[in-house]
Amino acid sequence: MDRLARSLIDLHRLVDELTSQDISVKFLKEGQTYSLNSTPIAKLMLGLLGSVAEFERSIIRERQAEGIARAKARGVYHGRAKALSDEQLAQAREWVDVGIPKAEVARRLGIGRTTLYSYLKQEK
Repeated sequence: MDRLARSLIDLHRLVDELTSQDISVKFLKEGQTYSLNSTPIAKLMLGLLGSVAEFERSIIRERQAEGIARAKARGVYHGRAKALSDEQLAQAREWVDVGIPKAEVARRLGIGRTTLYSYLKQEK
């Protein structure tokens, strides 16, 4: 359930949208099934379990942020490694300038297209 939606509101919206199309939603781990004719108890359980899942996720995020802050204070956390070096970025700009499609440039560099677009948006 917690992997399906990011918040309780999102969970309700998604389950309501699916059930309105006559699709049953079954959560295996929780043992819950929701459909057009779900009982009020089932709807209550959806709210309760969704609230617990949202709470757990926020606690995890909070602990993660604390861990990152401590690691930064110790000087051992430097964030995500860059996908492209400065030389690779220069090469990518050169290839794009001569007309090589960006999808091909991304394949040559072993990165995704969206990553390439992000790098190309950066100031030269």
